[in-house]
Amino acid sequence: MSGRADRSPRVDHDRFYTQLGRTGLKVSRLALGTVNFGGRVDEPEAHRLMDYALANGINLFDTANQYGWRVHKGYTEEVIGRWLLAKPARRDEVVLATKVGNEMGSGLNDRGLSARHIITACEASLRRMRTDWIDLYQMHRIDRTVGWEEVWQAMEQLVSQGKVRYVGSSNFAGWNLAAAQESARNRHFLGLVSEQCIYNLTTRFAETEILPAARAYGIAVLAWSPLHGGLLGGAVRKLAEGTAVKSAQGRALAALNDRRDSIVEYERFCDEIGRDPAQVGLAWVLSHSEVTAAVIGPRTTAHVDGAIEALEVSLSVSELAGLDALFPPMGRGGPAPEAWIS
Repeated sequence: MSGRADRSPRVDHDRFYTQLGRTGLKVSRLALGTVNFGGRVDEPEAHRLMDYALANGINLFDTANQYGWRVHKGYTEEVIGRWLLAKPARRDEVVLATKVGNEMGSGLNDRGLSARHIITACEASLRRMRTDWIDLYQMHRIDRTVGWEEVWQAMEQLVSQGKVRYVGSSNFAGWNLAAAQESARNRHFLGLVSEQCIYNLTTRFAETEILPAARAYGIAVLAWSPLHGGLLGGAVRKLAEGTAVKSAQGRALAALNDRRDSIVEYERFCDEIGRDPAQVGLAWVLSHSEVTAAVIGPRTTAHVDGAIEALEVSLSVSELAGLDALFPPMGRGGPAPEAWIS
């Protein structure tokens, strides 16, 4: 571990923190993603990463009730719970986010967004994480079998009981955000305060519908996979050196097989401007005003340092144009319908 963890975080508060959408909640522009806890990161190292991230100013921690499935579903929340139990005062420093909706068991009602499952899953997450409340309770994906009246009834109950502070979504379409918010508005309920979507240089679908809808409704955008599973973190070089981990598997490897020429050019571009590819990819995501925070999935404290340093990177107009040339936006660029009509 480097020496940064034992001193106050070197952060520019105006650059490092922002409000979560239209709420008054202050969050870091980097969220500590925990999907690697269990399998790729063992529990002692996960505890060190959480210590390090918090010591260096990252206060938004993101997980899901399904994470840790390589050990067992719910394992990651248990790891977080043991970390919080070791020093309970940390709970007040952390903005804790988890998710509901994915399959958690073999029963017919062990998944989805029914009122029964939302409430049961929330109680289980609270027990695993050893906490009395969840700051941001996110629906992991849309459930087309459940109406918004049922969803909001369940969420309102959890909020009124003090078990949930805010409600968010993940992997929604733009029209899902609009439908959810209009339903919540009719119930005089705050509704969604955040949407967590995939967004990076190679995956720019969010620009057409999700980002405009989020802006219109005051919904924060949390960008997951900002480096596309390591693809934009120097994957070609790391594969050649034999040092690739995430970029040698899964989403990153599949994309590399399809877009190798573009990634080679991207890494050459980063060399020319004298910047690390991971920092360029992360800085590009954070350069968009609609993006509240990028969800990073570090495996080491060095990865955390690199992400924090990316906050200090300001890409020039010409550099942004160069990245657009390498990874063009959808259609004509920008929001729909202008993105695809003349």
